[in-house]
Amino acid sequence: MYFTIITPSLNYGNFIGDCLRSVASQEGVLVEHLVIDGESNDDTANIVSTFPHARFQSGKDKGMSDAINMGFNLAKGDWVMWLNADDRLKPGILSSLVEQLEQTDADVVYGNFDFVDTDGNFMRHLRMPRWSRFVHVHHHCYIGSTTAFYRRKTVIDKGHRLRTDFKYVMDGEFYARLDQLGMRFERIDLNVADFRLHSGNLSQKNLGLNRDMDKIIEAEKQFIESRAIRRAYGFTLFHDPYLNGMVDGVLWLVAKAWKFILKLL
Repeated sequence: MYFTIITPSLNYGNFIGDCLRSVASQEGVLVEHLVIDGESNDDTANIVSTFPHARFQSGKDKGMSDAINMGFNLAKGDWVMWLNADDRLKPGILSSLVEQLEQTDADVVYGNFDFVDTDGNFMRHLRMPRWSRFVHVHHHCYIGSTTAFYRRKTVIDKGHRLRTDFKYVMDGEFYARLDQLGMRFERIDLNVADFRLHSGNLSQKNLGLNRDMDKIIEAEKQFIESRAIRRAYGFTLFHDPYLNGMVDGVLWLVAKAWKFILKLL
């Protein structure tokens, strides 16, 4: 089986070595590793050059979504995934996935993952529930992008790409759109990757009780994308955005409860 792994990169030289090693150590499968770099000015290029398995492409892009789309355009593997430059695959996971990927008729397959800290130390394990568009849209995007695999023939070759105007929840919009188009999702109960938590994570912006206007605006951009996903792919009952916000709060609680039930199934 042939895998394409796409790693978008911008000045993550402090982490990308771990990412590259985790791919280079995979055995029993063919792997194409595309590192799509946005003209990093750190030591990223030098680090990538020490890994012969990786193909490095550096140039201007319109952000992370655009870089991943560039990788999608180049992908030749049977299954395609993106692995962030600060994340890493579990040892031997690709060969462990082969049998189930050969038997499934799903278009998107995803697994479990661990959170690790800046130094790569284990923090906690996340076991993913079965796919539910309702939970995905109204609670949160729970599929780890770094654990999801897309069938090239039915997803990538059909021209499905990330929206480049999404900067934070691009994966959430992508999955909701694929589901709406009739794509089939399947959970595989395997631990696929380590997701590194650190101060630079785009998805870790938190508004809280912060009163700094610049930080508030930056954090709100992420929430706007999530609200747009709910309006486009979920339940929208009113013209008034504030009434819809109240309904969103109720649906969030219902979706959270349903997610817990799905974990038990």
